[in-house]
Amino acid sequence: MDTELSEFERQMRREINAFMDNAQETRRKAATTPPEWPREEKDTARAPRSKAAGSPRTGHRVKLAVRTKPLEMDTVFEHVSSSISKIEAQLEAEKAARKAGYPIIGHVIETQRL
Repeated sequence: MDTELSEFERQMRREINAFMDNAQETRRKAATTPPEWPREEKDTARAPRSKAAGSPRTGHRVKLAVRTKPLEMDTVFEHVSSSISKIEAQLEAEKAARKAGYPIIGHVIETQRL
């Protein structure tokens, strides 16, 4: 029993010492070497844009429930408006839906800022 315990203690001391030596080397290396920054390529100098280049930068995306016949199932009609007014964007979307051939506008599903 004593030999097993002493052998276990020796093994643990060896592992702890090896870990501490390794940790000290890592600390020394971190203190002496400058940090490695990722290199930027000339092509990716700009941050990627979340929107396409042709899309409006301000405005609203309006989704309407529209129908061509009174007893028909609703169809989702989506319109992107450059207006900053929510109501004006909704009116533009309704006009665009009528122009696209949907005479019956059921309700506004969602209005989302761009």
